[in-house]
Order: sequence, then C-alpha cells, then structure tokens
Amino acid sequence: MRTQDQSSPAAPWWSLTKTALAAGALALVADGRLGLDAPVGEHPFTLRQLLQHTAGVSDYGGIAAYHEAVARKEAPWSETELQRRAGSDKSLFRPGFGWTYSNVGYLYVRRLIEDVAGEEVGAALHRLVFVPLGVPGVRLAREPWDLVDTAWGNAAGYHPGWVYHGLLVSTPAEAALFLDRLLTGDLLPAALLNAMRGPRAVKVPGPGRPWRAPGYGLGLMIDSASPHGLCLGHTGEGPGSSAAAYHFPDLDPPRTAAVFAQVLDPAIVERAVLDLL
Repeated sequence: MRTQDQSSPAAPWWSLTKTALAAGALALVADGRLGLDAPVGEHPFTLRQLLQHTAGVSDYGGIAAYHEAVARKEAPWSETELQRRAGSDKSLFRPGFGWTYSNVGYLYVRRLIEDVAGEEVGAALHRLVFVPLGVPGVRLAREPWDLVDTAWGNAAGYHPGWVYHGLLVSTPAEAALFLDRLLTGDLLPAALLNAMRGPRAVKVPGPGRPWRAPGYGLGLMIDSASPHGLCLGHTGEGPGSSAAAYHFPDLDPPRTAAVFAQVLDPAIVERAVLDLL
C-alpha cells in the first residue's frame, strides 16, 4: 500500500465518504439489521439502488442557489428544504432502470444507518467500520472549526453540513488503509463484498479523467480496464481540494494508493494515484 505522503496532515474525503457509508450500511446488512433489496421505508427504491445510484433520486449539485448559499457562508439548509429544492420527492426514472449520481441518495443511506444503529453517523461508522478496520483516526467533520486543523485550513469558513451525507476527514495514509482493509479483509462477508465490487457501466463527466471502462458498484467507482488492471475506490471533490483512493487487486502484489491535493480538478488526483504505482 502506498500514499502520496505518509506524514501528510488530515484533509477532507468529500465523496470518498460514500465508500465508508456503503461499508457501514453493508455491515448492518451482514448483521441482518438492514435488507439490501427491500424497499426503503415507503420509497420505491432499495438500499442496493441507493448505493449504486440507480434509485432515480435527484441531486443538488446542479442547483445554483446551493452554490450561492455556500459562497455566502450561509448555514446549511434543513434536510427538508434541501429535498424540496432538489425535487427529490419525484423519481428521475423507475428505480433500477437508469443511473444518475446522487448525493441526496446517500443522505438516505446516512439516515438508514443512523436509524438502525441508533446513533449519529460519525459514531456509527466509527463503531461499524473504522475501529474494526484499525483506522480509528478517521473522523466526521460536523462544524466549520472541524476543518481548521486540516491540511489547508478553513479560511473560507466552509460548513461541512453542506455535505448532507457527511464529510469524513483523515490523512491519506488512513484513507488508503481503510480502503485496503475493507477490500481485502473480512469486515464484510464474501457475498456482500462481491456485490459491492459489481459495476454498472457509467459515463464519467469532465475532461481528462483516466478511466477506460468506468462503472459504479455499491459505493465504489470502478474501472475494469485501468492501466493497472481492475481499479476500485472513489474520488471526491469540494471547495478547495480533491481526494482519491483506489485499490488495484490485479497488481502483484495488490496495491492501494491515496492522494489528497489542493486542486479543484478530480482528474488530477485520479491520475496521481495511477502514477504512484
């Protein structure tokens, strides 16, 4: 396993957090406390579909007012207001018959974890995922001051509550160790790990992304034909930085790498991960 800098300070995971949420939810499935293919409450979609972005749930990334409110350093909207603005009460397509990346979908996953675990998501992931994997230093940023001591500080006063599914923070080394142990260890039964690694083909937006055959599993971005063979992990981007952590099981020996950088282009950190190997 390699990271860009083993001594790097902590930095935001952004959407790499989705992989940890998927691990937490699947740990609850393994314990028989959640159903992977049962409808989520009164919604027409399942947990599997939420984790794979096939639930038809809309997103808030394209809402101009969202980005304007963040730029003005406003307090995050309530979840109810977010969903109203995103129109998440209306399905974009019949669940299972389309694909669209949705942060709101992972807000539902966060709620499921909290409801079933009986604790807020930071504590639940610490108990269900990070302690068993031996990376207890991964933490949830809840308030702006939680980002002050990270690699690039928080001079803009960004509120992590704007990441509605949750924003994890750690060093690159801890992120790589999390992913490596998740995908090579026994936190999840083999059947659930195989389900997590099963990709649905997707289109990757943006120029310069290095993926050749991109897909999305359960909380995992997957490339089945990267320059180093099968590639599993996740990329994240947010105000001021990007993050990427990927596992390459086809290498001999298998390797996992993570790169966090003060850049706004996710393609840069993805290519940097490939260059590390």
